[in-house]
Amino acid sequence: MFDLSSLRLGDAYRSWRKLWANPDDTAAVFEIIGALDAGCGESSFARFRKSEHGPRILSEKRDLLATLQDRDALMAMPEGSLGRTYAEFTAREAISADGLVEASEQGRIEREGLDEDRRRYFDRLRDCHDLQHVVTGWGRDLRGEGALLSFGTAQSWHHGVAFIVAMAYLDGDGEERRVIREAWQRGRKAQWLDAADWEALLPRPLDEVRAELGVEPPPAYEPLWSQAATEAAPERSAA
Repeated sequence: MFDLSSLRLGDAYRSWRKLWANPDDTAAVFEIIGALDAGCGESSFARFRKSEHGPRILSEKRDLLATLQDRDALMAMPEGSLGRTYAEFTAREAISADGLVEASEQGRIEREGLDEDRRRYFDRLRDCHDLQHVVTGWGRDLRGEGALLSFGTAQSWHHGVAFIVAMAYLDGDGEERRVIREAWQRGRKAQWLDAADWEALLPRPLDEVRAELGVEPPPAYEPLWSQAATEAAPERSAA
């Protein structure tokens, strides 16, 4: 059950203003998620614990972050595999799995009082974000991020993520709104990516992974980069 009385609307609004001013402020995204959780995380964890792979992932005490930090092992996987494609993606984007850890800490995501299983699950959600970029085919540009959040909201409701998606939709142009709508539809058709056995999928061909997870082929869309991202990589052009 959702506890709507625990929604911190003022905090969410202040964090949204920060995100509006700087669309690359990932910490503000985590702040909004924390402010508008109201039991969504607990509901998601309960679902994960009953999923096909969830109990084994928890019992084996998996650490997805450690797996994704081993870039050499990922690059040694077959060409075209999920793991190698992920490693190439993070190298091309000059990011790492540690970046999301830092952003979540800056975003004051509460971990106090969580038992080991819940902590492991919520860390796993954070750590698989860029894997989901690779599997779905959306980039890290503003439209790609909005699409991935829309895809995820269609699979597992969260007030905070839904709020970000709604604001992006209302403020977006026709292309962004199209991408968000199509992302929602793709999310409804696919398996729940948050419960995927990522460790087992990493060595497998990306096309096979998409087929097994029910993820439709990557969509065509026009990336939209923030001004800061464009300045950092001049080859990108803001639409």
